[in-house]
Amino acid sequence: MKLSKNIISAKEDSVNNCTAYDMKPDVLYEDNYLIAIYKPAGILTQGDKSGDANIMDEVKKYLKEKYHKTGKVFLGLLHRLDRPVSGIILFAKTSKGASRPSEQFRNQTVEKIYHALVLGKPKQNRGVLVNYLRKDEKRKKAMILKDKKPGANLAKLFYEVVASDNKYSLLKIQIKTGKFHQIRAQLSSIGCPILGDIKYGAPFALPQKIIALSATSLSFQLATKKEKKEISVPIPSIWEKYTKSKR
Repeated sequence: MKLSKNIISAKEDSVNNCTAYDMKPDVLYEDNYLIAIYKPAGILTQGDKSGDANIMDEVKKYLKEKYHKTGKVFLGLLHRLDRPVSGIILFAKTSKGASRPSEQFRNQTVEKIYHALVLGKPKQNRGVLVNYLRKDEKRKKAMILKDKKPGANLAKLFYEVVASDNKYSLLKIQIKTGKFHQIRAQLSSIGCPILGDIKYGAPFALPQKIIALSATSLSFQLATKKEKKEISVPIPSIWEKYTKSKR
């Protein structure tokens, strides 16, 4: 499968060269209240017990240096991306800036678009996946349930096949619910695991344990204006390398 140039970035994906020591935030949008960053695959959104580099700390450093701030820097985490996933993350620079976007995420009015490179091809070129998902805390995995049960949440996913050679397919995905591992679990449930996602059935891993899933577009209302803002990024060019190598 050769992916068309209009859906593949021309520049090399920075994840391959990104380390804890040279990571600098790729700022996609910034105003007085909000800042949107591109998170490379393989980097944590927020710090954890591993002590590994995370994008949130790097954004704080960026703001501290840019605005010559003293003391602690406020940064509100409005949503997350899994470590192996790349794409757009939106942060609030002030508590006032966090209020309206947080409400939009809670009310599911933020428009989120992802792209994924999956194994196989869905039976339909366009479709809606509706499942109940429950998080398995021990295995850190989302389980698909046929019926609603205690601890299960409804998950809805819209997809469209952008390109395919039947062995691999590029999907455009829109979700409203944003549940734990939702896209990964739901695509796996129809026999189309995401490339590199061995947790959900992919046959092999990708370097740095990344997966071919990227948050490519985010549309929301600005913090203090009645203005809609749309931020988008190209699909990681590294995906094309894998499709070429496996043809």
